[in-house]
Amino acid sequence: MTTLNETLGQQRVVSNADGRTVIEYLAGAHMCHSGGVVQGGFISGWIDAAMAHAAMSAAGGEVTPMSLELKVSFFAPARPGLVIAEGWVERQGRSVCFLEGRLTDASGAVLAKASSTARLMDRSRVEGAARAASTTPT
Repeated sequence: MTTLNETLGQQRVVSNADGRTVIEYLAGAHMCHSGGVVQGGFISGWIDAAMAHAAMSAAGGEVTPMSLELKVSFFAPARPGLVIAEGWVERQGRSVCFLEGRLTDASGAVLAKASSTARLMDRSRVEGAARAASTTPT
């Protein structure tokens, strides 16, 4: 079974501490639509993942950030090759976190920016609910 990180083309986590995360991804030709441009869902996923890791680094490993809202602005096309997703905590409360992020190419050109609001959930509750849902007959 392919993991989410493999699907997204994650290469390595460059840094992940104190509410800031940097992750490198390899955009492949299979992620592109017409003209060799990476599909926007991958771009959104890369930045969303970096922001989620930032939230977890700020709040602790026993927290799962659940997206309540995600806004992505696309500035330039992403092409196959190395891209860098950055995420950081803009402000954090007890149960809600406001996140910002961006995607750059290998030369540092900004391709997209994002903001997100996430609810900070107890990780064991989220995982327990997922296990229960996967065993429920349909």
